[in-house]
Amino acid sequence: MKRAGLVATAVAALVVPAGVVVGTAGTAAAAAGTYEGCPYGAVCIYPQNAGWNGGHPSLVYYSYGAHNLSNQFGTHRIFNNQSGGATVRVCTGYNGTGCGGTTPPWTYYDRDFTPINSILLER
Repeated sequence: MKRAGLVATAVAALVVPAGVVVGTAGTAAAAAGTYEGCPYGAVCIYPQNAGWNGGHPSLVYYSYGAHNLSNQFGTHRIFNNQSGGATVRVCTGYNGTGCGGTTPPWTYYDRDFTPINSILLER
């Protein structure tokens, strides 16, 4: 009973832009390893409308900085499995411009990638 109250409190505290579904991968934080096919230290994007896609991400990024995307339309799951507090941001422009807010480690969400042209991995 206590645990359910804690989860409800944590979920109620989230501020989410309209149209974005947010969740946390709680076991990823505890395991500090590969989670749903996304290697520890990476940011993974899963195929359109596929959720975790059976643990098979379509894109995996390890290096900090901007990464341009191409042909990513519709809803995709993005998962930040980086370490050391590194964050990821999705950006409407190429080369990491026009970025939104940061996504902390061990967090995923489903997002419409149609207007997204790059992601930015930051320390």
